[in-house]
Parts: sequence; structure tokens; C-alpha cells
Amino acid sequence: MRGTVMGTAVTLAAAALLTTGMTAASASPPTTPPSPTATAHSSRGDRVLVDCFSHRNVRPTDFILACGDGNSRLKGLHWSSWGTGGATGTGTNWVNDCKPYCAAGAFHPYPVVIRLSGDTKWTKHPSFDRYTQLSLTYTGTRPEGFDRVMSYPLWDGPSSPRA
Repeated sequence: MRGTVMGTAVTLAAAALLTTGMTAASASPPTTPPSPTATAHSSRGDRVLVDCFSHRNVRPTDFILACGDGNSRLKGLHWSSWGTGGATGTGTNWVNDCKPYCAAGAFHPYPVVIRLSGDTKWTKHPSFDRYTQLSLTYTGTRPEGFDRVMSYPLWDGPSSPRA
């Protein structure tokens, strides 16, 4: 009898863990293996894009827009320009519809043109200049409630606000 109760408890615990893992996975955009440029780091003199983890990036292939919950991210980025005058690229904005709520929502892809602008010293590493503004232009459909062009201030570090 004791073995049956223990076996049932283990089975229920395993099922709960499996369900939790499946719920989290269903609320995530499709993943692709990181490419060598996804985490390309800069050298002095490069303009950088600071990510949610305070890492400096040059021409990243992926970028999280919603640092708090990961419900909006850019994937498959291809950059046509990157420099002191700004950066331009294309990619896909994967946005969670949060229906009926974010953990149970589904991610949807929206093609975008990305523009980075602004110029300031990075607080954490003043020897690097960073972009301060990101704008997305939706080239087709766009998420519900979004304008055709959306602009966001860019992350400077743990103490700075971010959309």
C-alpha cells in the first residue's frame, strides 16, 4: 500500500512538472539556434545596442523588446547599415497576443523595418556610444492596438526604464 501511495505521488509530481514545462513552452515564440552574430559583441568605437542583460551588441540577429516578460521580441534580424548615423534592418517582431492571458497566449509574427537612432555614452561603459531609440515600421499586419510605426527608448542598464 505504501509503495502505491508513493508511486502515485511521484507520478502526480512528474505530471505537474511536465504540465508546467508545456505551458511555458506554448507561450514562447519559436526558437532558433543562436547564430554567431546573435551575440556579436562590440569593440571600442562601435555603436552598440544594449540588451536586457546589459550586454553590448553589434548587428544582433535577435533582440528582446519586452525585458520584463519577453512578450515582444525581434528575430531574424538582417542589418543593411550600422554606424554613427543610425542603423537600419529588417526582421520579424514576435508578439504574444496574451489571450486569454499572457502565459496561455500565442506568439504571432509581424514583418518590420527596424531603425536605431540617437547617440549617447553608455552609463555602464562610457567608452562605448549606444543607440537610444528604436523604431519599428510594420510592413504588413501589426499587433492589435499597435500603430504602423512604434518607437521605444532603448535600455541603458538596470536602473533605466524600458518599454
